[in-house]
Amino acid sequence: MTSPITIALTGASGAQYGLRLIECLVQLDQNLYLLFSKAALVVIATETDINLPNQPKKIEEFLTLRFKAKQGQIKVFSQEQWTAPVASGSSKSDRMVICPASSGSLAAIANGMCDNLIERAADVFLKERRQLIIVHRETPLSAIHLQNMLTLTNAGATIMPASPGFYHNPKSIEDMIDFIVARILDHLGLKQDMVKPWG
Repeated sequence: MTSPITIALTGASGAQYGLRLIECLVQLDQNLYLLFSKAALVVIATETDINLPNQPKKIEEFLTLRFKAKQGQIKVFSQEQWTAPVASGSSKSDRMVICPASSGSLAAIANGMCDNLIERAADVFLKERRQLIIVHRETPLSAIHLQNMLTLTNAGATIMPASPGFYHNPKSIEDMIDFIVARILDHLGLKQDMVKPWG
């Protein structure tokens, strides 16, 4: 059994990317640690037909049912749950994706801030030299955003802006979402057949 993949959703627009990623990872039989910021819950309710409850256990139950996950495949941790495995370098999770990532989260992680579990987990992944993918979703970018991205790239993170390509001839918003999710899965080393490789 592979180690759990940590997925975090922050308050940036683009909740559909994160939710679709969770769905695909469940289908690929991956165990997941899920982290939601408070703002992420608001964005999810605004951008989708999903109204997630506030309690981690209830979110766990909701997503397990919605995505037909196995019992125990999804574990959700609250923002203040400092005893969560991902708060420590001894965690068995070796891959983390923040999708979508807000500019606020980007700034906090780039500057070593650890005011919530998402920021702390990202800090752990950087210091332990583990895979950290940050799917930033905002435009245009200021010099501050670009500097934070450079800082994180130099620290070992992969910055993957949510910028869908069009060479797969998307016919729907779902196709455009799948383009980004497919790229994330490629970087995680997982098989996907949503978007064929170029050429």
